[in-house]
Amino acid sequence: MTDSDQKAGFVAVIGAPNAGKSTLVNALVGQKVAIVSPKAQTTRSRLMGIAIHGPAQILLVDTPGIFEPRRRLDRAMVAAAWTGAQDADLILLVIDAAAGVTGEVERIVASLAERRHPLFLALNKIDLIKKPALLALSADLTGRLNPDKVFMISAAQGDGVADLKQALADGIPDGPWLYPEDEVSDATDRMIAAELTREQVVNQLYQELPYAAAIETETWSDRPDGSTEIRQQILVERDSQKAIVIGKGGRRLKQIGSAARAEIAEHLGRPVHLFLHVKVNPRWDEDRGLYREIGLDWTE
Repeated sequence: MTDSDQKAGFVAVIGAPNAGKSTLVNALVGQKVAIVSPKAQTTRSRLMGIAIHGPAQILLVDTPGIFEPRRRLDRAMVAAAWTGAQDADLILLVIDAAAGVTGEVERIVASLAERRHPLFLALNKIDLIKKPALLALSADLTGRLNPDKVFMISAAQGDGVADLKQALADGIPDGPWLYPEDEVSDATDRMIAAELTREQVVNQLYQELPYAAAIETETWSDRPDGSTEIRQQILVERDSQKAIVIGKGGRRLKQIGSAARAEIAEHLGRPVHLFLHVKVNPRWDEDRGLYREIGLDWTE
């Protein structure tokens, strides 16, 4: 295949928190590149998944959910989402069909009224809504957004994902591929490892720990035997949160570390020695360096 036969384009995947954007990006790529959690606002940075379909390289920018920001980290996440949309060749708006048109969805719809980009609408989680309600939702949003295409999908079940992928491949511009064929994400291994650890913190503690934790990589070294040693610290805001993460006798921290180590080793394709400790920093979300590490721009 020559460069003249190829297609490549950026697709901004936007939506409200918990719409299923990361699950959809993983399904389109064909492997895990974005962390998934039942807790809203899990995605924090603009993480790109790279999907290949025939001659097309689809660069999927998995953006944080768009919501009403309350603090600096929130503002940086929302700014990342809208910047991703502005820089894209095509916008893919993902709506949780079961949740319907929430206040957050209303704000997104209003903001897209003056868009300049082609728009695909994906009504997700169709397995959780009855058909008459789904058709009514589709008609309402189609009338208000006038999208170029509408898809009814279940990213978790895989329903409709193949048709959506084909349409994305058709909808991006002609041009040479921007990444090697074997790359599935633009994120560094260091960033992905931190995200995989954060996924375990969120998934194991989302009912106990508020939206108040981050992962910072302290050291990363490759051992002579081919394995990798990673030392990370889990940043929380209060001593009470530290106790939750550690758990009785250190049990919870060991469970988080064991699950994260397995995920990181699978991603890297080699043995991993993961060492975690928990640090209290009431102002971790004011650390400019941490914003750079997780791929967010500092916002005032």
